[in-house]
Amino acid sequence: MIKSDKVEKPEAVVFDLPEKVLQFGTGVLLRGLPDYFIDKANRQGLFNGRVVVVKSTDKGGTDTFEIQDGLYTLCIRGIDNGEKVEENRICSAISRVLSAKNHWREILQCAHNKDLQIIISNTTEVGITLVEESIHQEPPVSFPAKLLAFLYERYKACNGGAEGGMVIIPTELIVGNGDRLSEILFALAKFNKLEEAFIEWLKTNNIVCNSLVDRIVPGKPAADIKEQIEESLGYKDEMMIMGEVYRLWAIEGDDRVKEVLSFAPADKGVIIEPDIEKYRELKLRLLNGTHTLSCGLAFLSGIQTVKEAMEDKQFGQFIHDLMLNEIASAIPAKVDSNEAERFGLQVLDRFRNPAIKHQWISITLQYTSKIRMRVVPVLLKYIEDYKKVPGHIALGFAAYLRFMKAEKKDGAGYTGIWDGKDYPINDDKASYFFEQWKNTNPDELVKKVLSDVDLWGTDLSQLVSFMQSVQANLRSLMKEGSGMLIQAL
Repeated sequence: MIKSDKVEKPEAVVFDLPEKVLQFGTGVLLRGLPDYFIDKANRQGLFNGRVVVVKSTDKGGTDTFEIQDGLYTLCIRGIDNGEKVEENRICSAISRVLSAKNHWREILQCAHNKDLQIIISNTTEVGITLVEESIHQEPPVSFPAKLLAFLYERYKACNGGAEGGMVIIPTELIVGNGDRLSEILFALAKFNKLEEAFIEWLKTNNIVCNSLVDRIVPGKPAADIKEQIEESLGYKDEMMIMGEVYRLWAIEGDDRVKEVLSFAPADKGVIIEPDIEKYRELKLRLLNGTHTLSCGLAFLSGIQTVKEAMEDKQFGQFIHDLMLNEIASAIPAKVDSNEAERFGLQVLDRFRNPAIKHQWISITLQYTSKIRMRVVPVLLKYIEDYKKVPGHIALGFAAYLRFMKAEKKDGAGYTGIWDGKDYPINDDKASYFFEQWKNTNPDELVKKVLSDVDLWGTDLSQLVSFMQSVQANLRSLMKEGSGMLIQAL
């Protein structure tokens, strides 16, 4: 029994609420944002439903969730309207966690639950990918195939009735995530030769929403901070996570979506509008794009966290100028410049949050796909509009290439070395760069990589001045390190 008055505890009644949401993913972002909103709504009597979670990966198990009955502490820290915020709450949105590998039949059985109306996912940017495979495997490999298998089971369970339709909200950080997922579902349905009646039901009675999530949730607090919090609260929590105050879940939807997502009014951070392009572009470019262009350079500079980077005079200036002078002025969408600046300044304050220790190395996950989606459109627009090289983007790109220099291969994993220390390269293109760095000098590597249309969707080597700047920066990084380059900017 937890007696501390320093944590918000759930009421006993929450454990009897029906499962209304199927969630693909156990990650901290989902637990710190969508599940937080659902938990908050339940406490206000607005949604009255819980989440059954599908663990899709083989890594780790579901034991900790089972031991803690799906409960975990979310520690919210930061500044809100000039006021310091320290909030602890035991989130009770999750009812149970099922492993796709071990509990696939049980997961499909959830399709027979009439209360279930919502599906949420976060399977990283590479999760929404078309893999032509049978949905009758137990389980299918890819997330879209798992989802289609579930929807097909749902279709059969409701005899093709409209009431069985779902609202599906992917939260992966790709442009038009809902549109892309929908395209893949229909392609997979045809590949699996599913009946036309099902395809029509899928099209007519299900809504796949584009969405955008924005909250820095770095995960488990540092060991010393976690120990302090646990001592203060009087209990231990192996699933404790830290999150900032700022939160946004923008969902593209109509009145039906608003009706189904009845948790939305519980928090101003949930926005349901017909068009969320503005929110997506601001967040994707200014926050995520800045993260992506800074993570490798910060790591190579010996800076471990975003907060440390902001406290470093030179690197803090680099981030400021990169965001406000280059990215904000080349957002490839209709965004008011004043609004972009306001949002950017807000992001800089979030980066300075003293309670959030966001590791740069964690931001390098799937580095290549993030560069393509978050950075390349900005780069192209900047050069088109200003006819010059964006120096901070060029340096960030060079740091990305150096970071991707894998020195060792261990099974399917790749490891880089910097300053005599190993670091992991968790990127689907790690093997590609392992081969490139083995056989090519830096200048040739830059030209070859930039010209790879499969990587970037365009031939970036045609931007000759940009290519030359990246080459020069990469040579300097390898000879002198990052300090002088940042100072020069």
